[in-house]
Amino acid sequence: MKKNATKEKIKRGEQVLGAFLGINSPPLVEMLGYAGFDFVLIDDEHGAFSPSELENIIRTADSVGLDPIVRVSYDPSSIQKALDRGAKGVQVPMVNTKEEAVEVVKRAKFPPYGNRGVSYSTRPARYGKESGKPYLDESNENVMIIVHIETQTAASNFEAIATVPGIDLAFIGSTDLSVNMGYQLEGASHPDVQKVINQLFTQGRELGVPIGTVAGNGAAANDAFDKGAQYVGVILNNVITSALNDVVLSSKPVHPIK
Repeated sequence: MKKNATKEKIKRGEQVLGAFLGINSPPLVEMLGYAGFDFVLIDDEHGAFSPSELENIIRTADSVGLDPIVRVSYDPSSIQKALDRGAKGVQVPMVNTKEEAVEVVKRAKFPPYGNRGVSYSTRPARYGKESGKPYLDESNENVMIIVHIETQTAASNFEAIATVPGIDLAFIGSTDLSVNMGYQLEGASHPDVQKVINQLFTQGRELGVPIGTVAGNGAAANDAFDKGAQYVGVILNNVITSALNDVVLSSKPVHPIK
């Protein structure tokens, strides 16, 4: 089984860059790999993917050296299905308590650390060519488990959530956090939201917990890295829309065509 390069980089204190993907487009995943991104964050919470499409996106990511991470849905089986398709990690939204974080770890890891169901006929086990304790142990070591901190409750419970054994990284969902705090209009830029975000970064440093967050573009990603984030996912739809808008704005004729 190939090592999870993104997880290894995080362990070494390095910073990694990925992109949120909500579009079923293998060519777009190939472009991300060729561009040099570290991981693709396949958005099965808000994106539109069937199970077979999810697997094909993961397979494409593997082919271009991208680590496929899946932001799972709220279906209790979504962690199992993502990992059985070959995801190198799962990113779980709306984790608000220690108990919920413990349950996430249990769903993502095989016994004795969790209760993930075992099948050796899946992609990660090379359809039966790998099995037994070596496969189970390597899978447990390789999987990256990321929890979203995106409500006031989660922020208040940050230490209890982020220090659960098996949690590799805490991801600040700034948009949901701002809405949860009542700033639907102002968004994450509101000073009260920024105060909470800065506190989470401080707590992460103090506890030795890697922090991840979202960015709308390259400049925002650099700001997040400067703040101390080790794991940043840019919103691919924003990047594409911005690029398309720039083309339209820069290509309009000065005079009407006659």
